[in-house]
Amino acid sequence: MTSGIVSAPKKAGGVRRQRQLSAEQAAAAAMVADARARGLELTGPDGLLKVFTKNVLEAALNEEMTEHLGHEKNRAETSRPSVNVRNGTRPKTVVSEAAGEVRIEVPRDREGTFEPKIVKKRQRRLSGVDEVVLSLYSKGLTTGEISAHFAEIYGASISKETVSRITDKVVDEQVEWSARPLDAVYVAVFIDAIVVKVRDGQVSNRPVYAAIGVTVDGRKDVLGLWAGVGGEGAKFWMSVLIDLKNRGVRDVFFVVCDGLKGLPDVVANVWPLSIVQTCIIHLIRNTFRLISRRDADIIKRDIKRIYTAPNATAALAALDELEEKWGTQYRAMIRLWRNAWNEFIPFLDYDVEIRTVICSTNAIESLNARYRRAIRARGHFPTEQAALKCLYLVTRSLDPTGAGRARWTMRWKPAIDAFAITFGDRWPDAETY
Repeated sequence: MTSGIVSAPKKAGGVRRQRQLSAEQAAAAAMVADARARGLELTGPDGLLKVFTKNVLEAALNEEMTEHLGHEKNRAETSRPSVNVRNGTRPKTVVSEAAGEVRIEVPRDREGTFEPKIVKKRQRRLSGVDEVVLSLYSKGLTTGEISAHFAEIYGASISKETVSRITDKVVDEQVEWSARPLDAVYVAVFIDAIVVKVRDGQVSNRPVYAAIGVTVDGRKDVLGLWAGVGGEGAKFWMSVLIDLKNRGVRDVFFVVCDGLKGLPDVVANVWPLSIVQTCIIHLIRNTFRLISRRDADIIKRDIKRIYTAPNATAALAALDELEEKWGTQYRAMIRLWRNAWNEFIPFLDYDVEIRTVICSTNAIESLNARYRRAIRARGHFPTEQAALKCLYLVTRSLDPTGAGRARWTMRWKPAIDAFAITFGDRWPDAETY
């Protein structure tokens, strides 16, 4: 096929500039022009897109048949390399993400040995359809909404049961992802929980814990998802951290969490040099739940002196002043800070670059926001596995372009430099990461 020439608008002085089209562009332009001449729409039940999809698939299938038989159609019997020949066609309807339902003619051979590859036997959906279903599911659409979406947008019939079967295909992929090897060293691991509703006899709240690790070059990695039952203790956290250790994590500088019961003791057993840091944002939020609104502005200034103190000694002095001023009126607030003190103060020993990134679980909040958006649309899940599948699909769909990862890495560069200096004796050699 030769290239085409398309004329551009006239420039000043009457000179017309011409633009060279590729063979593919010229062919597409010719098809569009022919469709317009015949009154065909681009899309729709009998539109150009559907006709084009049908023609391409049938041409590819015929080429596969030629390769399978070893000779072209209507070749003389005496010159054929085999006795097997074409034996007509059979109709088949496939679903395409671009053209909806497309009826094609699949060639057959006399011996019945032809195994097409572009549209396999018993295949009813082109590969892109499955990816569209998984993408819509991860964005919070239910199986019924996805089925209705295909009927409305593509004019294709995909049942709710089919949508469920498509999403179930990722379960094996999810198991493999949950057991994949991890980096040996992470500068920080952030652990947080979201609550999902699971129907087990009756609908109940179940926590699902997610962990994000930050690598030594500033990349963010979702390490795993673990379902709990509520009120988890040391035994549960031991199983989670041992899972991470068995997958290759031998050292973590900081573990940042929201005061998860039993976690600090377990961290010390699994990674003895790791430091557990409680989330200051959660600590502040919990503080305001325990006080009157009329005192909130004054107490906000008082507790700011604690978490902005230059060191742990100055922070303790600020806490003592807070107790002296408000201890009689807000005993629960003071008890909250005293109980969290050992996990609150570690970040005060480090540079401001490190303080900024480890003082809260903000690093995982954007992930939790996507999780919540996906589970909110469903209300509740029939099983725990269904909930984990949904959250995995959300994780799987995160930032396919990589632009967000690049911005994240750049934001972490100052902190990574500070970590490399502060933890130089534990920093991996350049060739190991």
